[in-house]
Amino acid sequence: MEQPALALLEFNSIAIGIQAGDAMVKRAPVESIQSGTVQPGNYLVMVTGDVAPVEEAVGAGQEVGQSALLDTVFLPNVHPGVVAGISGHRELRDSDALGVVETRTVASAIHAADAGLKGAEVTLWQLRLADGLGGKGIVFFAGLLADVEAAVEKAVERAQDQLQRQVIIPQLHEEMKDNVATFGRFGIHFDWQQA
Repeated sequence: MEQPALALLEFNSIAIGIQAGDAMVKRAPVESIQSGTVQPGNYLVMVTGDVAPVEEAVGAGQEVGQSALLDTVFLPNVHPGVVAGISGHRELRDSDALGVVETRTVASAIHAADAGLKGAEVTLWQLRLADGLGGKGIVFFAGLLADVEAAVEKAVERAQDQLQRQVIIPQLHEEMKDNVATFGRFGIHFDWQQA
């Protein structure tokens, strides 16, 4: 079964982002649109639906918002794991290795996650986007070491010049795993009574 298309446009202007999002839904009958601000003062517009309308909407958003457009991702057959990751789903299975891909933009993180999931037998442990990250994106792949290496390689190829860093950690220590598996913000779940 073919997955729906997903596209995200990332703007460095909130006003232009709103204007571009409006142009997108006026131009094409997409199934859904979600938009809003993220750190550091950027604006995201995400649309989903059938391939042709989503592609047409992206064109409209790019035309209107070109002066403020930071990055774009268009996935005509998005991996279901990416959709779950964007929604905040975390799949924290035990694994042989953890691959971390850090990108400069939200769109490139989504692109990297899709490429890694399609390129190897891995689980998307989590996908963190923008807020609390200074606008960056972080993708966590879990699985067997060889599969994680393949997923990270595909993700890095896709992220290209938006790549910040990538690492592969064999057999992540349980205590570190517990820290990484939370929402990743320092001190949020620290229990001073146990320290």
